[in-house]
Amino acid sequence: MSLPKRQLLSVNVAAATALNINGRRVMSAIGKRAVSTPEAPQRIEVRPLGLAGDEQADATVHGGLQKAVYAYPHEHYAFWQTVRAQARAQLWDETVPHGMLGENLTITGLLEADAYIGDVLAFPDCALAISEPRQPCFKFAAVMGFPQAVKMMAQSGYCGFYLAVRQPGTIAAGETYELIPGPRDVSIRELFQTKMRGRKAD
Repeated sequence: MSLPKRQLLSVNVAAATALNINGRRVMSAIGKRAVSTPEAPQRIEVRPLGLAGDEQADATVHGGLQKAVYAYPHEHYAFWQTVRAQARAQLWDETVPHGMLGENLTITGLLEADAYIGDVLAFPDCALAISEPRQPCFKFAAVMGFPQAVKMMAQSGYCGFYLAVRQPGTIAAGETYELIPGPRDVSIRELFQTKMRGRKAD
C-alpha cells in the first residue's frame, strides 16, 4: 500500500482584529489568509513563537511555545464544505478557502488518528513537533457561519493539531515533509476525544 503524499498546500497567517459575535466585541486572529501557495510559494519565516506575520489574540488558548503553529488536514475540507452548505452558510459549489479553519498550515497526508504527540514534521528548512489537538470555541463557530460548528468538530474529531517549533527556519507551500515518529503513546484523535468528554463532564 502506498503512503499518502505528505505535502504543504498553503501557509496562512492573520493579524488580530475585532469581531462582533452575538453583540460582543472580541479580538481574534482566526481569519487566516494564504500568504504562500504552490502557485506563489513565498518562503515564510518560522520562529519559536510562530510564523512571521501571524498573531494570536488570546495567549491563554493559542500560541506560546507549545502551540506556536496550527496545522489542519486538507482531507477534511470536503466535510466542512458540505456541512456549511447544509447550514446555508455558503453555496453548495463554493469552496472553503485555505486558512478558514484557523490553521497556519493546510497539509495533506496526516490525519488525527495517525498523528501522535511528539511526532515531528520535518520540512526542508524547519521541524515542527506535534503537541496537542485544537479545541474549538465560539469564535470558530462565528467564522464558520453556523452555531453547530463546534459540535460538528467535536463529533467528527476533525480538529487538526498544534505544533511546537523544534527547529526554526522557513517554510513554503508545495514542500513535502517527512514524519519522524516520537514515542507514539497518545494520538491526537485519542487526546481530543478525552478532552471533549471532559468538556461534557464540566
